[in-house]
Amino acid sequence: MKLRVQNERSDSRRALKPKESNTVMQPNSNERDAHSGNGLSLTLQPELATRTPAAASPNTSEVRVPLPSGLGEAGGGTTSRRCRVNSHSHSHSPDSDLDSGEPSTSMSELRCLLRWLQKSLPFLVILCAKLVIQHALGLAVGVGLFTTFLYVNKSIQTRVFLQDGYSKLWCVWLLLFLTSSTLLLYYTFLTETLYYCLIFLSPTIEPLGFWEVLWAVGITNFIIKFLFMGIKCLILLLPSSLVTCRTQGRWLMLTEELGQLHQAMAPVSLWFRYLVTYQEVDGTPGLTLGILLALLYLILKVYSVKLTRKRSMVHTGSAATRSQCSEAGDMCPICQGEYREPRALLCQHIFCDECIALWFNREKSCPLCRTVITEKVYKWRDGATSSHLQIY
Repeated sequence: MKLRVQNERSDSRRALKPKESNTVMQPNSNERDAHSGNGLSLTLQPELATRTPAAASPNTSEVRVPLPSGLGEAGGGTTSRRCRVNSHSHSHSPDSDLDSGEPSTSMSELRCLLRWLQKSLPFLVILCAKLVIQHALGLAVGVGLFTTFLYVNKSIQTRVFLQDGYSKLWCVWLLLFLTSSTLLLYYTFLTETLYYCLIFLSPTIEPLGFWEVLWAVGITNFIIKFLFMGIKCLILLLPSSLVTCRTQGRWLMLTEELGQLHQAMAPVSLWFRYLVTYQEVDGTPGLTLGILLALLYLILKVYSVKLTRKRSMVHTGSAATRSQCSEAGDMCPICQGEYREPRALLCQHIFCDECIALWFNREKSCPLCRTVITEKVYKWRDGATSSHLQIY
């Protein structure tokens, strides 16, 4: 028994020798440098696969390769794992640095932008002050025109809503206010003859650049609004015995639609002249391109200008009888007074003819039950003026 054990040990020692062994075992150079004495790590070369059958033959003795165990082996395995993990983490460190650096980069750019704004703020304030001083007259004219439009437009709508309860003198005041504002504006820019735009002629603004054209078109648009608002004031000055509420609404709507048509056609001459104008350096190609652009503008203008005026009356129901009025309480739900020309809707609710006509200027349904009475809302019968600025 002891002899057999000794023979096995001697055989195992022979197997460890490189010259006498059937397998070639070489330590990994990377692991040898990493471990340096913490254990033996062997790498089997491809020769092992070819010689394994010979080693397993019954004629050869049993080969056993003892590997060191214990604390050194555990330490070597742990160290190798740590090295691999560290190498793996180092291999991915650039991507992780990029990912972690994106927020910091964006924050640094934001800080740089804030610093630039902080340093440039005084200059921006100085520049804005210079622009305001240089264009003080134009800014004052724009603010004045806009506030005048809002004030007169709201006043006209209030007068129409009050029906016979408003003062005629207030309409006279609005008419005088609009007239004086228009004359003062044209007197201020008398040398530029801006009133030519009202009759589809170009003013004498030189040079006629983009901003000059835009400025002239804007002023002309407000002046046209003022002119037709003055016509609405004249309609309100007519006595109620000559003009009923329904007739007054139709006239106000017709006035507004004509005003919108005039506003759409007034800028044509200015933009046509601006598009056709060319420099002498451009020559014939510049003139040809300008004419083509002007013709294209005219075609688009023809298709965009649509007069959508509706002259037909709103058929909301029929005249109500005395029995229907008495059943309803002889009181209009809108004006809370006695019926004046009572009218029964399709839902059998009764209102004054003028009251319900004003209601259907903005709504489609019955004021009480919300039943849809008409499919169309007839705008501009309440005296309102469109705030749309026609600049092309």
